Amino acid sequence: MFSVTLLCDPRERNLGGALVESLRNAWGGGDAVWLSVDEAAAFTIPQVPSNAPEVWESLQEQGVDLIIQPASNRKKKMLLADMDSTMIRQECIDELAAEAGVGAKVAQITARAMNGELDFEAALDERVGLLRGLPETIIGHVVDTRITLMPGGYELVQTMKANGAYTALVSGGFTAFTGRIATALGFDENRANTLLVENGQLTGSVARPILGREAKLEALDDITARRGIDRQDVIAVGDGMNDLLMLENAGTGVALHGKPALQARCDVRVNHGDLTALLFIQGYTRDEFVT
Repeated sequence: MFSVTLLCDPRERNLGGALVESLRNAWGGGDAVWLSVDEAAAFTIPQVPSNAPEVWESLQEQGVDLIIQPASNRKKKMLLADMDSTMIRQECIDELAAEAGVGAKVAQITARAMNGELDFEAALDERVGLLRGLPETIIGHVVDTRITLMPGGYELVQTMKANGAYTALVSGGFTAFTGRIATALGFDENRANTLLVENGQLTGSVARPILGREAKLEALDDITARRGIDRQDVIAVGDGMNDLLMLENAGTGVALHGKPALQARCDVRVNHGDLTALLFIQGYTRDEFVT
């Protein structure tokens, strides 16, 4: 059996009952369950329909995300999340670069790196090199004035923790940011790269080893082994190609507003919902969310 979840932008609440019932009938599904009225619904089907890709495309045009996954083991025991453009709206290195007056150049490199067009480590070294000489205090300033949380993140982390799940923030960004974000959202642990500082200024270098694509997979394996959790019990979320291995190897890997190259490689794609979509995918109702 497979579970079908339909969801939309919670600000729009444009998921109509007629659409849900039409698709359920066309695919021979079981009774539809509203996880949140006009926002998210789910039903089961015996097999994945051959026209699922075409239906996905059509629903995208209507502002609706379609997720099909095995009906068993939907609720996960662990959340593994990227930070930049996933748990926060921004790329922290781009915001630092804007303060250094090289924002446009760094943002262009970031976009190409996240779409898999550049080697992640080389691109990170190049961008961090442009930050050389910035005062260390700029980090706190950027967090306080430029960084905003992605909607639904607090509900996602706290609801999963309330149901016994372990939560980890694993980022190709920097510990100076992940520490603050992890605390704000309630993550159990966080991992990221470390910006090197000397005499109160950024040196333009990053401590080795760099946490990139392979390191995110290593984090998945390390944490699951330590916690006695199977990979299939993990839901992972990210937006860039450096998240690919983590998403491919988790039980459910979600490309959240993902870059085109990542979406092309992921089965679970959320382009209209926010981070609470990860709760709906697991079968939680909005009444069960911790807010």
